[in-house]
Amino acid sequence: MRAALALLNEVGIDGLSTRRLADKLGVQSPTLYWHFKNKAELLEAMAETIMQEQHQQALPHKDQPWQEWFVANAHSFRKGLLAYRDGARLHAGTRPRGAHLDAIEAKLGVLCAAGFSPEQAVGLMVAISRFVVGWVLEEQAEAAADHTAPANAPDAQAHPLLVRGWQQLLQEDPDQAFDRHIRYLVAGAQTPQH
Repeated sequence: MRAALALLNEVGIDGLSTRRLADKLGVQSPTLYWHFKNKAELLEAMAETIMQEQHQQALPHKDQPWQEWFVANAHSFRKGLLAYRDGARLHAGTRPRGAHLDAIEAKLGVLCAAGFSPEQAVGLMVAISRFVVGWVLEEQAEAAADHTAPANAPDAQAHPLLVRGWQQLLQEDPDQAFDRHIRYLVAGAQTPQH
């Protein structure tokens, strides 16, 4: 995994291949198939390793409101995805497995204790997860973009609200912008009233 993640940082997800990884490790490609049946399985293991290493926010602290814990969990997830080149692309489409399932079950338990049904808790976690992955996909794509080409900016006369809002967002610290937007979503997630 160390070598695979280092290679991801070097060449990105599009340049990553089992052949390149085998070369980096000084082994023949078939040797990797003892551990991973195919590239998709390798990518899932890499995504899982990143989450185990980087996604540190576990369960809430004693008396911590679920909303504050959930926001911290989203920040931790984003940090994990940003830790490696193409981290969001690597994570997109993977499914949790192994010990990661236990961690998810514990998080669902927190949400269910807060009043959500299991279906609502899973839905909320999926929605926030997809928001975070999409947010980081955009962040990482922006970082890799060619900024020498002229921007196709909207006309301030025709789209004054868009221009004003977009300029404000571009001036904001990325961590603060993410925090504000994740809090919008969490604020809208209300437990059902009985």
